[in-house]
Amino acid sequence: MSSAHQPAPRDPLFDAALDDLAHFPWRAELEIEQMPSPQRIAPHTAAISADVTVGDTEVGNGRLVVLHDPDGNPAWDGTFRCVTYARADVDLEMVTDPLLAEVAWSWLTEALATHGADHTAASGTITAVSSRCFGGMGGEPDRAEVEVRASWTMLLHDRTDFPRHLAAWQDLLCTTAGLPPLPEGVVQLGPVRGAR
Repeated sequence: MSSAHQPAPRDPLFDAALDDLAHFPWRAELEIEQMPSPQRIAPHTAAISADVTVGDTEVGNGRLVVLHDPDGNPAWDGTFRCVTYARADVDLEMVTDPLLAEVAWSWLTEALATHGADHTAASGTITAVSSRCFGGMGGEPDRAEVEVRASWTMLLHDRTDFPRHLAAWQDLLCTTAGLPPLPEGVVQLGPVRGAR
């Protein structure tokens, strides 16, 4: 008689993370909404999207997917993984700067370090593109944008750890969109839209 493999039980820290996603004190410039999460990457997933808005103008957007595999994943080197996408329009001169990719990657690594978000196995890509319209669209202005796609394994020890990763992700979004991080110790409370 064969016995089927029983998956490891879900870590209570994932349930705490779901609660943190719904109640994190996001900056006022961020409009956060829950979104469908991928189901085939990990047994337990959650996802949110964000629009970064100044006044009535959207200056950037992004997504965050939180993955949890209680059995662990060799590619992650852990059981919790964050996957993110952040995009914003930038000045045309920025996309020709040969250091842009390194600087944009540092927006993530410095945000994680600033908030003490313990992690490992970070990886990602930085894409900078410009576009010019022709023909019937010739009157449209030239555009440039930067896109950060990244993932990292969160080392969660207790329920105070996941909010550090959310704060780092928030900084990444805002920095990509040209907003300075808030000074240390300052929390700008904004309404939570969606994500309840």
